[in-house]
Amino acid sequence: MLKRLLLLAISMALAFSLAGCAAEAANSAVTEITDSTSSPASAKEDVTTTAATTALTEATTVQTEPPEPDIRTVHIVCAGDNLIHSSIYNQAKRRAAANDEDGYDFDYVYEKIEKYLEGADIAILNQETIVTDELEPSDYPRFCSPADLGEKMIELGFNVISLSNNHILDRGEEGLLATLRFWDSHDGIVRYGAYRDEEDMNNLRTLEVNGITFAFLGYMEHTNGLSLPSDSECEITYLSELELIEKQVRYADEIADVVVISPHYGKETINEQTESQLEVTRKLVEWGADLIIGTQPHTAQACTYIDKPDGTKAFVYYCLGNLVSAQSRDLTMVGILGDLDIVKNMDTGEVIIQNPKAIPIITQYGYNYSNIHIEPYATYTPELLEEHGCDGFDQDTIDYVLSFIPEEYLSIE
Repeated sequence: MLKRLLLLAISMALAFSLAGCAAEAANSAVTEITDSTSSPASAKEDVTTTAATTALTEATTVQTEPPEPDIRTVHIVCAGDNLIHSSIYNQAKRRAAANDEDGYDFDYVYEKIEKYLEGADIAILNQETIVTDELEPSDYPRFCSPADLGEKMIELGFNVISLSNNHILDRGEEGLLATLRFWDSHDGIVRYGAYRDEEDMNNLRTLEVNGITFAFLGYMEHTNGLSLPSDSECEITYLSELELIEKQVRYADEIADVVVISPHYGKETINEQTESQLEVTRKLVEWGADLIIGTQPHTAQACTYIDKPDGTKAFVYYCLGNLVSAQSRDLTMVGILGDLDIVKNMDTGEVIIQNPKAIPIITQYGYNYSNIHIEPYATYTPELLEEHGCDGFDQDTIDYVLSFIPEEYLSIE
């Protein structure tokens, strides 16, 4: 009997033990299920974590995108021959006297082109005459203009002055040195094309604007048969001196982003380029010129891009014509202002010329060269044309000259 009771107790203990294991197993299963199926709060936390991770990833992606390229632009305006006959400076003298002022008042001559110079970073002028008060003013064929003329050019915004033209020796070495002193007495003015000595010539003129470096060189075909004294230290370079020119242009190309050259070349009062013009231009571009600003023929000629050996493009204005003059030939009444942008990618160093324009202007005067001034062709009227004092100057003349400017560059504005 005792033995039977003992076996029953052992059986009951074993049953309780098995029941406990089953409960523990069940609890374990519930725990596993709970862990693998999150509660609503846990699910919300997981969504929030996922969203934050996604936003961080996106922010990281934005931060690692390459920055916008650093693109710089310099706006250039260039003007042709500022050829000051006595009728122009005498007119300016009378206007100053009428206002009870001393000197010369050139405002009337240039006031209608001021708008084209506004906003120019670099404004380049071919000053065709000596500018100084050290010598008396003089007319054709040996020009000299009063200093007030130069002051007006600076006031207009011209900050780069080319002296490479056939009239640079009109008043001899004395006149050359005098005009150099005038331009050098003004801060911020770059002059080139004529120099006081070899050291001055070798001091290549450069100008940095908005992170872009420009170099300036100028050459002329001739100086009207005039020459410097044999013992003069002054320096000018003729276009026939090709070995020296190549050396200078190649050096300029090494130190500057943009090489600007002002050649005074071509046949006067002719709208077609001479073979010499074309040949010299090709050489200048081959050696490193980027922008060529031609003068001398006193009437507008073509402008165009030219391929460079490195695959880039230069731009040439073969002749801008006159800015103003008192010449009497009908073709000399029509000139152009050059207008363009130099664009540089500062990251890659690439430099290109964009938006080149040729803006036509008219030299206007009345009977006996009265009231000489510049008229933009955009606002030129039949009445002004009728009143013009130049015999033979008519609309056909204007149309003929402008026909040499490619339509894609001609900008009547």
